[in-house]
Amino acid sequence: MTPRDILKQYWGHDNFRPMQEEIITSVLDGHDTLALLPTGGGKSVCFQIPALVKEGICIVVSPLIALMKDQVESLKAKGIEAITIVSGMGRREVDIALDNCIYGPTKFLYISPERLASELVRERIKYMNVNLFAVDEAHCISQWGYDFRPSYLKIANLRELHPKVSVLALTATATAEVREDIQEKLLFKEPNVYQKSFERRNLRYVVQNTENKLKKLLDVANGISGSGIVYVRSRKETFEVAKFYNENYIKADYYHAGLPVDERSAKQEAWKNNRTRIIVATNAFGMGIDKPDVRFVIHKDIPESLEAYYQEAGRGGRDEQRAYGVLLYNHIDRIKEEKKFQLNFPSVDEIKQTYHHLANYCQLAYEAGEGASFDLDLGEFCSRYKLDPIKTLNALKFLEQDEYVSFNESVYLPSRFRFEVLNEELYNFQIQNPGWDAFIKTLLRSYGGSFENYVRLKEFDLARRTGMNTQQVIDGLKQLQDFKLLSYLPQTDKPQITWLKARQHSNNLYINKAYIEQRKITYRTKMEAVFAYAEHKRCRSQMLLSYFNEPNAIKCGVCDVCLEERHKKNADEIFDDITNEIVQLLSTANHTIDTLMTGLKLGTEKEKITTIRLLLDAGKIKTDGENYYL
Repeated sequence: MTPRDILKQYWGHDNFRPMQEEIITSVLDGHDTLALLPTGGGKSVCFQIPALVKEGICIVVSPLIALMKDQVESLKAKGIEAITIVSGMGRREVDIALDNCIYGPTKFLYISPERLASELVRERIKYMNVNLFAVDEAHCISQWGYDFRPSYLKIANLRELHPKVSVLALTATATAEVREDIQEKLLFKEPNVYQKSFERRNLRYVVQNTENKLKKLLDVANGISGSGIVYVRSRKETFEVAKFYNENYIKADYYHAGLPVDERSAKQEAWKNNRTRIIVATNAFGMGIDKPDVRFVIHKDIPESLEAYYQEAGRGGRDEQRAYGVLLYNHIDRIKEEKKFQLNFPSVDEIKQTYHHLANYCQLAYEAGEGASFDLDLGEFCSRYKLDPIKTLNALKFLEQDEYVSFNESVYLPSRFRFEVLNEELYNFQIQNPGWDAFIKTLLRSYGGSFENYVRLKEFDLARRTGMNTQQVIDGLKQLQDFKLLSYLPQTDKPQITWLKARQHSNNLYINKAYIEQRKITYRTKMEAVFAYAEHKRCRSQMLLSYFNEPNAIKCGVCDVCLEERHKKNADEIFDDITNEIVQLLSTANHTIDTLMTGLKLGTEKEKITTIRLLLDAGKIKTDGENYYL
């Protein structure tokens, strides 16, 4: 089948979006390829279609667990076999999933970069018939990027396992420096970049300098019809701003990563279906959400980088209709960012202190813990050891860079189970233990395939079917696990910390200070670029495009700066026209203010009076208190 045949069969489209076909052709020709497509540009199709054209399995590396799961569900709904492996899954569960990739019909393996550090995973990938490596959010591999993740540096090791397999790297945002770094780090055989312009003609960028941000939030929502997103920095603010909107009769809801998964999904769906008009969120919201009719995206607080801003504001107007990207800014924002800059870079001693608190939190002895994973409640951890949350989070990132631990900020895994005995042995148990018979039969009827694979389980659903309460179901599953009849993995929705090395003594703990200093320089550069965008009076679109190495872009004509320039130009033109009229009138006769105003045909009353005053001040016309003359 051709790529177009597959596009039609599985996606129902006759034609590709701009640049998709060229990228797919490059991949099918066996070239390493870097594809830069804006948010909503259809990146996933660029690796999914070539993988379906070719024999074998495509391995997709992504840091976005929610997005991976969405894509896996979407592929399965199309009848395409796909699996995801993320932190938090048990060894046995991972083992079975990898077996399906080697021996089964699986076409896509979605995997988090942290998982590539596992010897088990690398060993099994060696035996897979891999047709393509796809690296999503590829900017994460570059320390010059705005979202560098040390775990991404391990991706290049995949090329040693399958030297002939090509790589497709995808991202929505990357500067020239980052583009070069991605290709170098992923060992591209030759440079090969497909880039769509970052210009968004239908998106109007606006910066509003205001001390009263709440009033502006209301003004924008009342002035622009349709649905919107408001980005704020803290979870507390999501609730407060949504409450403020609702108190002013605008239907809004809040969203952040700390909410239970079911609640997040419900809020998201209500907004997508326009039952909620505005979603107020942290930057945890938006990845993989393809709502085309978002009419405005407001940033109440300054973004961390122009890459992040472009990506988040770019969630507006995906239907190609007019939309607004609004940044609210004042001088206090700069002060806050400077303070945050200090918190983002803890000292070497503070990083070491965090490491030892973490080891005590996980109850690890020295030289123990290698490969072990633990749930980490960051709030509770910081409270227990009296640590600053932002500084602690960044300390963990530097410990990750030096390969002591791996930290995954949010891992949601539903409850799963798998029978560990053969059907016959289970049947014998039911006969010998009739009290368990009804419970086991309900499990068998409700969840097919549970002898071969781990299957998802909803405890409350099983409780309804068995007439038990949820706690009784959980206890029952745990008892069957104690009998070694099944493996039960309860739901988890907590950050995870994995110890890549056994706990070290202080004198063996090496923190790369030079790397921290380099990150400081990169962070400072990106921070100053955001300030320049917010404070300078230059076409906003031109500034963004210049940042992304499109220096010759024309003015957009529709941002706040361009509209102000146009208004000033119009004001200058009307001043010149009224001036000419006044000179003509006064060159033939003197006039009182009344006859002069009546004789002027152009401009509003205010524009006429303003022009007369300016001409008087400049000495170009005169008055004796009653008459005006040249």
